[in-house]
Amino acid sequence: MDEALLRSLTPGVLGILVRRGADFAAAEDAVQDALVEAVRVWPTDPPRDPKGWLISVAWRRFLDATRSDAARRRREDLVNEEPAPGPTIAADDTLRLYFLCAHPSLTPSSAVALTLRAVGGLTTRQIAQAYLVPEATMAQRISRAKRTVSGVRFDQPGDVATVLRVLYLVFNEGYSGDVDLAAEAIRLTRQLAAAIDHPEVAGLLALMLLHHARRATRTAPDGSLVPLAAQDRGRWDTASIAEGVAILQAALARDRLGEFQAQAAIAALHADAPTAEETDWVQIVEWYDELTRLTDNPVVRLNRAVAVGEADGPRAGLAALAGLDDSLPRHAAVAAYLHERDGDLVTAARLYAEAARKAPNLAERDHLTRQAARLNARRG
Repeated sequence: MDEALLRSLTPGVLGILVRRGADFAAAEDAVQDALVEAVRVWPTDPPRDPKGWLISVAWRRFLDATRSDAARRRREDLVNEEPAPGPTIAADDTLRLYFLCAHPSLTPSSAVALTLRAVGGLTTRQIAQAYLVPEATMAQRISRAKRTVSGVRFDQPGDVATVLRVLYLVFNEGYSGDVDLAAEAIRLTRQLAAAIDHPEVAGLLALMLLHHARRATRTAPDGSLVPLAAQDRGRWDTASIAEGVAILQAALARDRLGEFQAQAAIAALHADAPTAEETDWVQIVEWYDELTRLTDNPVVRLNRAVAVGEADGPRAGLAALAGLDDSLPRHAAVAAYLHERDGDLVTAARLYAEAARKAPNLAERDHLTRQAARLNARRG
């Protein structure tokens, strides 16, 4: 079963159901039912037209789910509109769906969560990790969002800021998580940048390009993680870096700084350094200060502590870390790194092991476990 194919077809099928009159929550449920049926049927009986098959099955599931006396006449009208068998016209509704999910009736956080689940293809667990909340809390938030928009006509697009947040989180999951969505996020952000003249849209596109340029060097042939300082910079995608820097410079020149432009500036400084030792950490700290002012995000403060540790020494980094909640994701890993640089190998090994137990994916867990073992071997 080609899960990537199913994931790529989902937005288009969902868009067709919404355009044909299905409210979003019911359409999303119908598409999910169709995907389950595809997983069951396709391995032994693959369709000639996968998208057409999904549309037909999802549409029937929608009609079945909405069967009631009050809806009977409307349902019979919709049956006449059921798409005929055969190849379907290719159309990309994904970005439009992102805007429709950012509905005015939803709070921005609920709109982002709903879009990530329904259109982005992320699991509730992955979304909860992105929001730093328990999975049960996120499940309730998504359920409330579905109830809020149940029966609502999706003809009022949401705001750009919410859509940018969704694209950012989709890219982050694709870049560092279990699902490869980074290229899709870049594609959609390019579409948005071509349609909207907005410095933060440009900033997000620049950020994605600069991070994606390093992707080939982030893992070794055996799948293990390669830290930024150890990556082969000669293998970075210089064309993507040049494009990202050019887009960023044009956005910054408009003097309307936002968080994505600030993050892109940090990524550009990393990309500009010929070696890890030549990284301009002082300027990176300054950009983190700007980013903290813009967002006051605890994860930003965590990353800032690493930069402070590089610019002013590990003791300064540990001092910057001291005011943060130690339950933050990767807090233990950052603390371990700073303690190791400060020469406290016992504490560093313990914290690496603790970080490994909390790691969000297998590759990161294995990397942190090896770091703990390395320090224990040095002490032993």
